[in-house]
Amino acid sequence: MDERLLGPLSRLAESLEPHVVVVSGDLTQRARRHQFHEARAFLDTLPHPQIVIPGNHDVPLVNVWKRFSSPLAGFRSIIERDAEPFYVDEEIAVLGLNTARSLTWKAGRLNEEQFAKARERLAPLPSSVMKVVVTHHPFDVPPGGHERDLVGRARPAMAAFAAAGADLFLSGHLHVSHTGHTADRYEIEGHSALVIHAGTATSTRQRGEVNSFNVLHVEAGTLTLVRCDWDPGRGTFLPRPEERYARGPRGWEPA
Repeated sequence: MDERLLGPLSRLAESLEPHVVVVSGDLTQRARRHQFHEARAFLDTLPHPQIVIPGNHDVPLVNVWKRFSSPLAGFRSIIERDAEPFYVDEEIAVLGLNTARSLTWKAGRLNEEQFAKARERLAPLPSSVMKVVVTHHPFDVPPGGHERDLVGRARPAMAAFAAAGADLFLSGHLHVSHTGHTADRYEIEGHSALVIHAGTATSTRQRGEVNSFNVLHVEAGTLTLVRCDWDPGRGTFLPRPEERYARGPRGWEPA
């Protein structure tokens, strides 16, 4: 974690007055308790409410016993008790789903219970509510990316989430920013949702990009995405040109 970025990020986040803050993991590097406490201290400086989910790095790596007996003990005891939080208001619903698994070191996976949870919480909501699913592992990869980075059981998961009316998928894991459309990869009649990857906000493990975070503005069937990039010379995050999308009969299209 690059501590130079923490203060500028939290101050900017506070000034934006967001309705909800989404953190798509990882919170730690090796799931050690002091790392969870450092992450918790930083989260406490950010606005609330928050949707925070674990990533694969938040499952113990070297402690094999804890990895299989209590993989999310540190996350649940220090970060959030609920590893699959849910937020809903009159305009937006955000469901976090945990994709970190003990049996995989880097990859992630979704299961039938999580499909059912998405249907239960999202399907009853009216179409006027933007329905957002947050996972650590992604449903899409940038050009040149590897298929192995996709979340496990992506296709049945997407079918279930499409049936629940999911409009937007947020993820992390890749340390690279990316925006795509589900219809480019998943052929589901009548469904085209946006997929937005966050870059890495505070980690020193970069993938050819500066540290960044995304700001989403949702209003009346439109979505505006602004990526804020770290500028070391100015010591702050600066917004890049916005991307605008409108929801139409064929899904989300550039506006």
